[in-house]
Amino acid sequence: MPQTTQKAILAGLIGAGIQASRTPALHEHEGAAQGMRYLYRLIDLDALKLDLNALPELLKGAELMSFTGLNITFPCKQAIIPLLDELSDEARGIGAVNTVVLKDGKRVGHNTDCLGFAEGLRRGLGDVDRRRVVQMGAGGAGAAVAHALLSEGVEQLTVFEVDPSRAQGLVDNLNAHFGNGRALVGVDLAGAVAAADGLVNTTPVGMAKLPGMPLPAAYLHAGLWVAEIIYFPLETELLKHARALGCRTLDGGTMAVFQAVKAFELFSGAVADAERMQAHFHSMNG
Repeated sequence: MPQTTQKAILAGLIGAGIQASRTPALHEHEGAAQGMRYLYRLIDLDALKLDLNALPELLKGAELMSFTGLNITFPCKQAIIPLLDELSDEARGIGAVNTVVLKDGKRVGHNTDCLGFAEGLRRGLGDVDRRRVVQMGAGGAGAAVAHALLSEGVEQLTVFEVDPSRAQGLVDNLNAHFGNGRALVGVDLAGAVAAADGLVNTTPVGMAKLPGMPLPAAYLHAGLWVAEIIYFPLETELLKHARALGCRTLDGGTMAVFQAVKAFELFSGAVADAERMQAHFHSMNG
């Protein structure tokens, strides 16, 4: 294909501790398969010794270097919002952004996490009971996952979060969207998990850089299904303990792939081959 007609995409991921991310390879592999020049770069706050205060400068730099778009991950999904010109309806409703399209001088925020998690739930835990679910974490990813859970038929979601005001903010948002009483701030974790059908971890606890469990292993029980959004490692401590008890589990792989599918489409304007991207993800994760 002549250089002049070949589509060129320059994308990046802004987050902290993201060296193990599979996102660049997912995007570049799919771009190559579609005959694009597709470059995807990591912008790791930890490696660069930066914090959230650097976000305005990083966005400006990306625009100056003609980036097509950026993915946004922990801990930037909410902090990025005031720096954007527009939000998609979904991103506005969720109150978190994981994808920014840079086009015609504008920064437009989207959320593909919600769709990504919902797809994983449908594929991996499509037939589970959804009366009562406990969610750990109420950050940017947590907001997207909570929206997905209630959209996918969870009757009542109990949210536990170290920052009480953040938990309350998410619960208020969810009840405004889905109806009063659909979400509540958790107070008794042991009791809530004992009575729950499912447990979802949206905190970073369990990641390679933050090992451990978001709750005591003793709280888990065999009647629970357990879902993670972490995918490095694919088997977290939480999933390991849950599987040992015989729980149905869902790792973070499907969400990782399907949020990338949608982000790829937003950046490139082309339809991604989701099955090919999934196969490539699994080939990287052995």
